[in-house]
Amino acid sequence: MDERDRVIISRLQANGKETLSNIAKIIGLSEMGVKKRIDKLKEKGIIRIQAVLNVKALDLKLALIAMELESSDALKKLIKRFENCPRVIRFFVSTGGYNLFALVYAEDYHTLESMSIEKCSLRSQEGVRRFEIYPIQDIYYDDYLDLKIIPEKVLENAPCGVHCGSCDRYSKGLCLGCPATKYYRGEL
Repeated sequence: MDERDRVIISRLQANGKETLSNIAKIIGLSEMGVKKRIDKLKEKGIIRIQAVLNVKALDLKLALIAMELESSDALKKLIKRFENCPRVIRFFVSTGGYNLFALVYAEDYHTLESMSIEKCSLRSQEGVRRFEIYPIQDIYYDDYLDLKIIPEKVLENAPCGVHCGSCDRYSKGLCLGCPATKYYRGEL
């Protein structure tokens, strides 16, 4: 990466719809030269251009979940089971007392609570020794996160394998359900 690539990345981070002609004027290249550089950055896996959502504007509740898993197999199995879960934004593997962290979201605190105690929760998975959930009150610097939005709600079971329709908290209106299923009651 050179100075021109850094300027291109910086401009796209500030405004993902920045025109090639504006960037070209700033760095002294043609529009085609800028396009080629962007394409090369994407090919190398250095950048990805995508829509991200403002979690504050959507009034979403975020939480950081800290887990201690008993083995690397349990850790891999848990990550695999939830890889398509729309509510898990990211997993972070770490060293220390807790070896797995998850950043998750929900539309309300009841749904967030369901994510920590129900069959669909990370806590209820095999191999989890310790589990702590930390609701996030404020975000600084940037309110945008790449959430998984599933346009067609057609699944009977959530990607983790749980059936929302058979959940007691869902039946009592204390959970909005999984955003990937036909049972989902939220806006996303």
